[in-house]
Amino acid sequence: MDHQQFTSPDLFLMGNEAMARGLIEAGCTLASAYPGTPSTEIVQAVVNFRDLARDPLHIEWSVNEKIAFEVALAHSYTGKRAAVAMKQVGLNVAADPFMRTAYLGVKGGLVLIVADDPGPHSSQNEQDSRQFAQFARVPVLDPASPAEARDMVAEAFALSEELELPVMLRPTTRICHARQNLAPREPLALGRKADFRKEPGRWAATPAFLPALHRTLNEKIDRLAKDERFRPQITPGDGSFPGACVVAAGICFATVADLLETQGLLGRVDLCQVRMPYPLHAGFVAELKLRYQRVLLLEETYPVIETQLGHPGLFGRGDGTVPREGELTPDVIGAALARFLGQSPAEEGALPAAPGRRPSLCPGCPHRAAFHAIKTLFPTGIFPSDIGCYTLGLNLGAVDTVHCMGACISQGAGFYHAYAQDGGVVPPIVVTIGDSTFFHAGIPALINAVVQQARIVVVILDNATTAMTGHQPVPHLGLAADGSPAPAVPIDNLVRACGVRFVAEGSPYDRAAFEQLLREAYTHTREPQGGVAVVISRHPCLMDRRACLSQTRYRVRVEAGCTGCRRCLKQFECAAIVFNETSKKAAIDPDLCVGCGTCVPACPVGAIVAAAEGAP
Repeated sequence: MDHQQFTSPDLFLMGNEAMARGLIEAGCTLASAYPGTPSTEIVQAVVNFRDLARDPLHIEWSVNEKIAFEVALAHSYTGKRAAVAMKQVGLNVAADPFMRTAYLGVKGGLVLIVADDPGPHSSQNEQDSRQFAQFARVPVLDPASPAEARDMVAEAFALSEELELPVMLRPTTRICHARQNLAPREPLALGRKADFRKEPGRWAATPAFLPALHRTLNEKIDRLAKDERFRPQITPGDGSFPGACVVAAGICFATVADLLETQGLLGRVDLCQVRMPYPLHAGFVAELKLRYQRVLLLEETYPVIETQLGHPGLFGRGDGTVPREGELTPDVIGAALARFLGQSPAEEGALPAAPGRRPSLCPGCPHRAAFHAIKTLFPTGIFPSDIGCYTLGLNLGAVDTVHCMGACISQGAGFYHAYAQDGGVVPPIVVTIGDSTFFHAGIPALINAVVQQARIVVVILDNATTAMTGHQPVPHLGLAADGSPAPAVPIDNLVRACGVRFVAEGSPYDRAAFEQLLREAYTHTREPQGGVAVVISRHPCLMDRRACLSQTRYRVRVEAGCTGCRRCLKQFECAAIVFNETSKKAAIDPDLCVGCGTCVPACPVGAIVAAAEGAP
């Protein structure tokens, strides 16, 4: 081990990288996750730092968050340190084992990193995982900076082992993706050997054991609520604002401290950071009530601290000083701070709206070709879809519902039964789901649809990666988290094992053949002995440049026969297709076109043509 690297200059790390570094430095020997913004880079950074680990380290992209949590949990049962990372909606998937773990506890430290997404920037909701921790009665730490997030990793492991409880570390998007200088530290060499001690009354607790375990859990939380190490420390001001205190947690603390400094108020008003929002220190609650008549509370996203404080002079979400939804950006916090301190809010000139276009699938994306084929063949269809970059099929009119991971297949079945029981015509129901999402949560839904005899077409959009979150490997590729070989699980075999009798696969780039597969699949759903039909749309994501090199490249152009109807722009929506306002015709932007040729069927008059490069 080269110890020189631990005395090197500061590292300029993203928050997720800082937490990954913290895991390595704290002697973590297992890190598991399912990718999801804003948490994705944590485990990838663990892969990048793995050579620094002093003990053997297992890293995995699990099939979903529930499995990631359970793998880490068993690792901690052996006395070793484990960590699991996910985004806030991923905790919903892991809720079942998470809730029970609070009762049964752990042995080696178990740190659950849940990255929340106030705003939300890239999520289905902006739920607050601190409230989930409170619900489960699990301690939660709320970092205010990347450096603090790194430090809290070690704190969380130590606290987890001290209380034999899982501990949640809850960064938000602004912590995960901010950057800060950190001094590297030498990783711990704990040298622990796996030693699982059998305790059936604990690890396999039946209902008879649970009241006692619940009582023990309550005692631990009550004890922690009196622990002076986690008592929020109030930094007193100079008396300019008597009887007033600003209390903040997480990124809100960093923001309000910056605002106070900018306004020349830092050190004039009493200021306090809450590092552990649950359980909130009982003495701190009493101190605030005794010392202050007015308290401004800044926290994202739900009133977790606010409800525990119960202060009669509280300014926060309850009285409308702080909005009840949305990210607490500097301007939002600045306005709340000004109202609280009785000052005029800072006036800033409105910035002009930035020009741009709505998000759309990348040029050459195989999903676009698949969606266009589905919409063209089934103009009266119902199209449930799922979470991923293919959600942008909304723009193409080929996505009608998006709920949560795996829900599209269940919703497709639900739509079928609703129409079928009326005895009339059942519209075509074509479900789209990504390959990674299928492994994550689509398999049980597919089995259920087969057993319940739903007559739907399921199109698995297989682009050979988890594209939305940065191209993590999927189970059918045969790659582990670090890129080493692993057993592959073919999708088609898995689909057949779910009981599906019609399984076909093809490339959406071959439009005629792909449309024929869709027709055959739909026919199967309507046959007397038919049922669920699955079509695997297989073409690699073009963000992998090897995909571009492996496919035929076409010279695409728009001929004079273009009528300027704009249907190619509206119904195919490829960024490489532009509209020439002078000629009032469509055109191809050669800088954006990848030469896939999939846009040819999008023109109703055949004005878009493509010729293979090298052809005469």
